[in-house]
Amino acid sequence: MAKKDGIFISQDKYVEEILKKFGFTKVKTASTSMETQKPMLKDEDGEEVDAYMYRSMIGSLMYLTFSRPNIMFVVCACARYQVNPKVSHLHVVKGIFRYLKGQPKLGLWYPKYPPFDLVAYTDSDYAGASLDRKSTTGGCQFLGCRLISWECKKQIVVANSTTEAEYVAALSCCGQVLWIQNQLLDYGYNFMHTKIFIDNNNTICIIKNPIFHSKTNHIEIRHHFIRDCNEKKLIQMVKIHTDKNVADLLTKAFDVSRFQYLIVSIGMVNL
Repeated sequence: MAKKDGIFISQDKYVEEILKKFGFTKVKTASTSMETQKPMLKDEDGEEVDAYMYRSMIGSLMYLTFSRPNIMFVVCACARYQVNPKVSHLHVVKGIFRYLKGQPKLGLWYPKYPPFDLVAYTDSDYAGASLDRKSTTGGCQFLGCRLISWECKKQIVVANSTTEAEYVAALSCCGQVLWIQNQLLDYGYNFMHTKIFIDNNNTICIIKNPIFHSKTNHIEIRHHFIRDCNEKKLIQMVKIHTDKNVADLLTKAFDVSRFQYLIVSIGMVNL
């Protein structure tokens, strides 16, 4: 939706369609997309549900994450149980639909006016995946206050520490930043030395200090190119307080107040 002072991207009509398709038009609404007190487990002894219906619901929600980064973490978490979904997993998916019922028009706002600088945020949830104890990477990139890219994915290796999990997440964010930098060069914008905000000071020390870096041989060599990017001033790692790290939204579930704060901070509004 184009307006005089910016562009608003919302999939509200699609939300109405999937709520109607799966029978959630007359349910009670939820304040968040996922409960914090009930982590998702494999639940081997749980009652099975219709896998086809479960996958259909997940597929519909995946399409919605193109404009709804606020549900991306929980949708990705639920997607891991598509092979043999249980009642407990379906309960979480239903919670997402109840949340959408209460927030059907929420979307991303892209204002027309400056600032127009490239910044990024990175975070991880150490050993957050209950199935295999792998960590979750979260990252997002902004042009000014405009969210242009985001990710939530399970890391491919089991991290030995919080610092290692944060380091792998920072690598992923760095790669995305470099891609955006190259794309913007085609339009005449040079955003070298891009700030990447992270709330783990040890990770910054490893990236900046060769002495610390030499003690991380257990991390795959391909992860170490982030230090070269820092030395070439393609990026700069900046410490940020955990409370201000908006990439947190893509790594775990939160209570209502924290969830609402992150939604506003990432640039989502109701218009």
